[in-house]
Amino acid sequence: MTGVTLDKVRKVYDNGHVAVVGASFEARPGELLVLVGPSGCGKTTTLRMIAGLETITSGTLRIGDRVVNDVAPKDRDIAMVFQNYALYPHMTVAENLAFGLKLRGEAAATIAARVREAAAMLGLAEVLERRPRALSGGQRQRVALGRALVRRPRVFLLDEPLSNLDAKLRLSMRVEIARLHRQLGATTIYVTHDQVEAMTLGQRIVVFDRGEIQQIDTPMNLYTRPANLFVAGFLGSPAMNFFRGRLRGEGGLALDCGAVVLPLDGAGEALARHVGRELVVGLRPEDLRLAGAGEPVALCAELEVIEPIGNEVFLNFRCGDIALVARTAPRALPERGSSVALGYAAAALHFFDAGSGRRIEARAAA
Repeated sequence: MTGVTLDKVRKVYDNGHVAVVGASFEARPGELLVLVGPSGCGKTTTLRMIAGLETITSGTLRIGDRVVNDVAPKDRDIAMVFQNYALYPHMTVAENLAFGLKLRGEAAATIAARVREAAAMLGLAEVLERRPRALSGGQRQRVALGRALVRRPRVFLLDEPLSNLDAKLRLSMRVEIARLHRQLGATTIYVTHDQVEAMTLGQRIVVFDRGEIQQIDTPMNLYTRPANLFVAGFLGSPAMNFFRGRLRGEGGLALDCGAVVLPLDGAGEALARHVGRELVVGLRPEDLRLAGAGEPVALCAELEVIEPIGNEVFLNFRCGDIALVARTAPRALPERGSSVALGYAAAALHFFDAGSGRRIEARAAA
């Protein structure tokens, strides 16, 4: 198996726009690595540089042990699946699957065998004689995947392949892609703006923002220990709640947000050295709870909106000028418009420097 390594890869367009500041990461052999971030963050440009569809301004790109900065796309032994499927409308499914192999001069028997294998793997055996216009969106996406599979490349590149599908199809295709990766074990780099796709598919995730890598880690490490405010706010649905204010120490640690004061006792002894600084405190919706009888009350807030979605409920609060969301199980809930006591575990809080946005560790290293 083959890995992909980027060392300070940079992309600057002729108009001076810096699309990728200097990306350094490795897609390990056999890994499914996800590049995620908002539109315009540089993730697709990075993928296109790996594919050879964009020139590299500076830095080094290796596929395996080979530097490929100036190698033509067709000679990189990669296969790319695009967002818009890019199927030939006048060809049947079988012809679309076979087209790349024919261009490479593969023997007819080899082509037929690989097409049958890919069709069986992707559930396309019954539609091989149909043309793309007669297929559903999910079937078209499977054909696009199959066209890459038959090539048997060293590296698969997928550029937002599910963005044109509805929610139900996206879910089923996510499962399909994860299953295929486990079955094939091929190195795969997957680009998406959807953080749910990133969290459910990626063995590791590279988070981009404004052309720069913000953090590289496993999905759960990104979620539980975000390196900065951007990662903390981008990953998670609903998004993390944030409180911005000055840390004060008199009468116990607390974050003074003006109209709201957030108690921080028990958050961690190392936090005390930041007294007097502007901080941002983050709290995941699942860690903000309705305070029961006899439990400590951290905040009082007005319940504005209740969003029941079946297996859980999102509660939207207003606490001073701060909007908060809590995630809870379905149960008897307070009335909309009522004042509600809220609590949280201090260990669940995340701390960030208000200026740089970087994570602050509240507890001293063991």
